[in-house]
Formats: sequence, structure tokens, C-alpha cells
Amino acid sequence: MLRQDLVQIANWIEDDSLILDLGCGDGTLLAHLRDSHKCAGYGIEIADASVLECVRRQVNVIQADLESGLRMFADAMFDTVVLSQTLQAMHNVESILREMVRVGRRGIVSFPNFGHWRHAVSLLAGHMPVTPDIPYQWYDTPNIHLCTPKDFELLAARLGLRITDRALLAAGQPVALLRNLRANVAVYRFEKR
Repeated sequence: MLRQDLVQIANWIEDDSLILDLGCGDGTLLAHLRDSHKCAGYGIEIADASVLECVRRQVNVIQADLESGLRMFADAMFDTVVLSQTLQAMHNVESILREMVRVGRRGIVSFPNFGHWRHAVSLLAGHMPVTPDIPYQWYDTPNIHLCTPKDFELLAARLGLRITDRALLAAGQPVALLRNLRANVAVYRFEKR
């Protein structure tokens, strides 16, 4: 079963697309896109166990550190480059977003919304939030760049990225009212201006 953000991402992927999934984890998204959308592509993952799981799923995977960039790929090589639930763990967020639109015609990112009301309540109570979307204690978290949807939109504009679609989700459903407070996950599709 796909995570809520992956369902939205899959809905935005056209059939027969060439996909690059950055930080692909166990290859769930790529396997789903291969089987249901006739897509092809590659995943990049650093964790040994996740790379092995990709191989088990017969997903093309390259073991590499995203922080090193995407120099191994040519400009506009992919239809879509995906970075799901990984943006907040990247040291150089700007660089990876630029690389995404260099090697792909469009990019899709998803990330936990740090502006969610539960996070605000935790902060008001005097401690860092621990939720299903951000399940780590402050001292052992891989998440180093927490942001809100508005934060991402401002960065995208500064980098010259045009947002073509956005989905703010709560329990997998789009949120219309008080989106920035109620959505626990944000998903954006963008391209270079």
C-alpha cells in the first residue's frame, strides 16, 4: 500500500514516463509506477537494506549519496524527478532542487508540514514535536530543514521554479480549509521557469 504522498505523486505521473526517484527507499513508488503506469526509471538510495529491497522488487537502483549531486545524469534526461519525504533531510536543499529541474522536465517533492497544528501545540508546550510524520526525537532526527508549505513556495520562487500543482493532505485527503494548519503532508509539482 502506498503512503498518502506517494498516492498523490503517482496520480501526477503520466503513463510511459521515465522517472528518477531520489531517496527511493525500498522502491515502492517505482515498482508501483512500473506496474500501474508502465513507467521506467531509476531510484537513488544510500541505505544498504533499502537498496537490497529495491533489487528484490526488480527496481533499477543506484546506491549513491544525493548530497554529491546528480552529475551522472544528462540534462532533461527524465520526464519527472521525485524527492519524497527526503527534502527535509538534505543538507543542501537549493542544490538538489536545481539538480532536479536540470535532469528532469519537472520535479515533485513531498515533505512533512512543520506548520501542522500538532507541531505548534508541541512547541507551545515547550518541546519538539514527535508525530507519525516526524517520528524522531530532536537529538536523533535526520530531519534538519523543517519547513511549511509557504516556506517551500518562497524558496521555489527564489530559485526560479514554477509550481504547477500542489496538494496539502491530511490523512491522505486534500485539505481546503486552514490548509497550512491542518495538512500534515505537502506535495508540490514544479518545473523550471
